[in-house]
Amino acid sequence: MHPLPPEPLVVAAGQAPCVSLDVAANVATAAALVRQAAGAAVLVLPELFLTGYELAALRSHAVEPDDDRLSPLAKACSETGTAVVVGAPVVAGGRAYISGLVFDRSGSVVGRYDKQRPTATERVAGATAGAHGCTLEVDGWRLGLGICADTGFPEHARAAALDGCHAYLVGAMFSPGRSAHRRATQLPARAQDNTVYTVLANHSGRSGPLVGCGGSAIWNPDGTPLTDAGAAEPALAIGRLDPEVLALARADHPVLTEHGIGLPERERRTLLVS
Repeated sequence: MHPLPPEPLVVAAGQAPCVSLDVAANVATAAALVRQAAGAAVLVLPELFLTGYELAALRSHAVEPDDDRLSPLAKACSETGTAVVVGAPVVAGGRAYISGLVFDRSGSVVGRYDKQRPTATERVAGATAGAHGCTLEVDGWRLGLGICADTGFPEHARAAALDGCHAYLVGAMFSPGRSAHRRATQLPARAQDNTVYTVLANHSGRSGPLVGCGGSAIWNPDGTPLTDAGAAEPALAIGRLDPEVLALARADHPVLTEHGIGLPERERRTLLVS
């Protein structure tokens, strides 16, 4: 277990309509959200936000970390002191990924997280599963990254928590219907399962063939809601992550300190009941 952070941290999750396959336009929108979130240490933006949720274009519209079109977003980060995680398609080593590009507070792209649990549809479109998780360190806070369908696998957020994460940051495409139900159940569950804050940035409006249901939000480490952007667009969910709240949740529900945590489940036996 890593120590609790020394001070609270303000984070934001943003949502806004994006323009299909227009990276420059979507970078401008992302930069505007950064400026709107000024004062937040970190802003999270939705899955594939820089192109829209356009799976057929994962390769043809892949974004490079040194892409000149990213300059307005880098400038917004450096001028506000806000770090950003933004969804984009990336090609590396000949493979296509659904990724989150990480800009630090100076505007430099310091790395990326590749979605570890792409859906069957995304795999058919050519998306490769990421090989490892990713943790950001910001002002003593450890922030684990996830992308959309990752949240449907409890072990994904648990791996972040076991890496000492205090919060789980997710960019996503949840649409109305069953997908919206997953948004409303999985994110608070991952918070309560692991006594971490969860932060969701979700698409709002049409993005590729889908329509995002909005609802970018932050949940407390006991699974209760902290803030929700609702259906507005553009909009931000801004919340203050508090180490004292984290400590109380972990004292009340010590799932990360129980003996044997992180080990495989013990031997199972099957009983025939006739």
